[in-house]
Parts: sequence; structure tokens; C-alpha cells
Amino acid sequence: MPVDVIKRNLDGLAAVKMNVFHWHLVDDQGFRVECKTFPKLHEKGSDGFYYTQEQIKDIISYADDRGIRVIPEFDVPAHATSWLVGYPKLGSAPGPYTIERNWGIKDPTIDPTRETTHEFLDKFFEEMAALFPDEYMHIGGDENNGNHWNANESIQAYMKENKIPDNHTLQSRFNQRILKILTKHGKKMIGWDEIFHPDLPKNIVIQSWRGQESLVESAKQGYNGILSNGYYIDLIQPAFYHYLNDPIPEGSLLTESEKKNILGGEATSWGEFVTYETIDSRIWPRTAAIAERLWSPQHVKDVEDMYRRLEVVSFHLEELGLTHIKNCEMMLRQLTNNTDITALKNLVDVIEPVKEYARLSQGVKYTSYSPYTRVVDAARPESMTVRRFNKLVDELIKNKANAPTNDIKSMLNLWKNNHKELVKTIKVSPVIKEIETLSEDLSAISGIGLTSIKYITKGKKTSKRWVKKSMKMLEKAKKPGGQTELMVISGIEKLVQAAGED
Repeated sequence: MPVDVIKRNLDGLAAVKMNVFHWHLVDDQGFRVECKTFPKLHEKGSDGFYYTQEQIKDIISYADDRGIRVIPEFDVPAHATSWLVGYPKLGSAPGPYTIERNWGIKDPTIDPTRETTHEFLDKFFEEMAALFPDEYMHIGGDENNGNHWNANESIQAYMKENKIPDNHTLQSRFNQRILKILTKHGKKMIGWDEIFHPDLPKNIVIQSWRGQESLVESAKQGYNGILSNGYYIDLIQPAFYHYLNDPIPEGSLLTESEKKNILGGEATSWGEFVTYETIDSRIWPRTAAIAERLWSPQHVKDVEDMYRRLEVVSFHLEELGLTHIKNCEMMLRQLTNNTDITALKNLVDVIEPVKEYARLSQGVKYTSYSPYTRVVDAARPESMTVRRFNKLVDELIKNKANAPTNDIKSMLNLWKNNHKELVKTIKVSPVIKEIETLSEDLSAISGIGLTSIKYITKGKKTSKRWVKKSMKMLEKAKKPGGQTELMVISGIEKLVQAAGED
């Protein structure tokens, strides 16, 4: 990410009192730090996209001025392809290595059994410890599939000779060596929850990404911990999902002394599906809800009030230069070659990208070269339009006499008539044709919603047959299109059920 993107997001973090920037700088797809001791790390492992040490110092200073600490992460021993492109002898399998272009868990892993490996890492961390002043340094330690260790006869012989029963124990031995190196250079070690092992001393920090269980267990055993599970904002979950997730939930069985071992939480955003144009929309405004969660007592969890304030905060964040609101329409203009975007925006306002890891499993091949310039990239992670619609529907069902019927009908009529206009846009911009089926479905189910309201407002009940037919159509509309989903379906389902027979 360009330096200016990082700086504007640091401004956002400061605005919502987030005080740590965990900077994931090394992965299979790139080595992003200038290293003067071992220059082939960034020269061969980055495609030329890396931060000079002067840029890093500038960002650290910029963050410090805003009360934000910068903690770097250098992932070892797995996610190590970019280390090995320039220094293949560090690897557990013979080279040569090339920069990884695909996403996911890969085989290349640093060999922990060679003394030369630890000598190399000692010199590397010595340089990085001088560059990054914070007392903590993150070593990653996640997602080691062990394939290259299992296939390496020398590593297997080493494990047998030293009575090391499995790869997890071997990695724990490796982590102990890394801990000694970091301690020597004045740093405290953080790692993902895979590093959790009883052989490690208590002066490390466990970052729990796979679940709260490891956070609780490590806290009971005296380890400091950070929760990121439930705060993965790249998984496109709604703000309330994150807001109701607490590092120490109400009713926790941890003792008061054990609770003190939990340092806080982290809004975690990975970069597989972001560009400088879309990254802000994947971080904001939902991270503001996480910030409030982390600064608030467990009993503060009024979701409706949170959303009321979140829209105000979102507007103010844009004043700081963040682009999470305005870039959506900019990208729609790009998709339509600057033709009228009204119909496309009407659809995009009620769709969201597919959730969690579904985007990786729907038949589209993504690489680090992918442009990420489709409708799914322009769509926001959470639709406030749909949230307002669902709230109106609930009001109608709860109180038919004073319900906002006209507001609901206005929205449904807009969506029902939108498809014929969007077809015109698709003809001049075939790149958006992949969401045509969603547009058709939106028109059809909006008609179902309007029919439901007629029955509800007249106090009449429709037939079971109509309800069944409508629900079948609504179920069909749940199928993603262009890796996006219609989000108004649940509200219309409520209308159909309310219109149905007792």
C-alpha cells in the first residue's frame, strides 16, 4: 500500500482512539521492507514494491505524533516464500523459489534445524529492532502446513536425533530460539495462536485468530493475549457482528488476575482483495465500531444506538481524507465508462460482497495480479440502505396502524422498476453483466414485497400457495451473482410471512 494510504488510515485510527498499528510486512507474495544487511530480501522478493527505511521512519514518526505505536510482523517460519527468493538456502526444500502469485497456505518454510538459519535471523532482527522502536515485534508463526519439513530427510533425522515428536514441537523449539534473539535485541515477542506451546516462557504474547478458546487457555496459563478472532474486517461481516464480540465477554469464567492477561483486541484486515481504491471501504466505518467495543465495558452493547452514531462518525472520517464513501461512486463511473450510474447505484446500494472466504471458492481464479475492479469491489461491506429497509419492515409488522408503509412501498417500487434501466447500462458496459441476474431477482422480489404490503395493510391473508411460491422465488434470489448477494431478502421474507395465512 502506498505511504499516503497508510497515513490517511493512521489518521482514522487516531480519530477513533486506536493506538496500535500492527504492520504485516512479509508474506509469500512479497517482502516489503528494505534490509541493508540482506538486500536480496527486498531486491528479489518484492517486485520493487517495498518501503525504504526512510519511508518506514517517516510512517513511525507520523503514527507516533498521533499516539499510535507501530508493531512490525516478519512471518517465520511459514509464509516464507519471499524470504527464500533471494536466500534459498534458508528454505526447507531446494530452490530456486519465485514470488508467490496465488493466495492461501503454501509449502515454503524456513529450515529451523540449521545453525546458519539462526545466524541469519539474528542479524536480520538486529537491523529491524533498530529500525522499529516499539518494544514488541511480531513473528507470525501461523499456518505452517509442515509439508516441506516432512519431505526433508535432514530435518526428519534432526527430529529423531533430538526426540522431537512432531512439527508443532519443532516449531516451538524454533520459536524459543527466535525469542532469545528478540530478547537480546530488546524486543518482546508476539505470535499468532499457533505458537502457543507449554515449552515457551510466559513473557510472550499470543494473538488469537482461530477462536476465543486459545485466548482463554493462554490467559489461564499466565500468557498475555490479544483477540483478533471476530474482528476480521476483511471477511465482510456487519458492524454489529464485531460490536458484540468482546475480548472478555460478560459471564467470563476467568479470574480477575487472569483477565489482566488479556491486553485487548485488534481489527484485522488482510490484503488479498483490496487495492488503494478499495482498502478504506473495507476498513471503515466498521473499525470505529470495533474501537468502541474495545474501549467500552461489556454491558455497553446497544446496537441501534451504535449504528446511529456510526453514520455520523463515518461522515467525519471522510473529512480526514478517507475514501470509504466517495470511492464507491467513482468506481461505478469507471465501470460504466462515465455513463449514468443511477440504476447501477440503486442495485449496488442493496448488495454486499459474499462473506468470509466464499470469494475464494466460487470459481474465479484470483492472483496478486488481479485488478479488483468489478462490482463486488465497489460494493460496500454493509448496506445502510438495507438496514433502514429492514427496520421499516419491522415497524410495519409490529404496528400496522402507524407504520411507515409509504416509505417501504417507495423503496420497493424503485427496486422493482430499476432493472429495465440497468439493462441499458449493461449494454454499454458488459463488465457489469455478471450482476444482471441479481437485478432481475431484485425486481421480482420487490414485486412480491409490494403484493405482501397490500395484504398486510388491508388486513387480509394471502393463500399458502402464494406464500410457498414467493418463498421459493426468494430462496432462488439468495444465489450470489458476480460474487455479491442481495441483502433485502430477509426483510421481504418477513413481509411474505406477515401476509400469509395464520
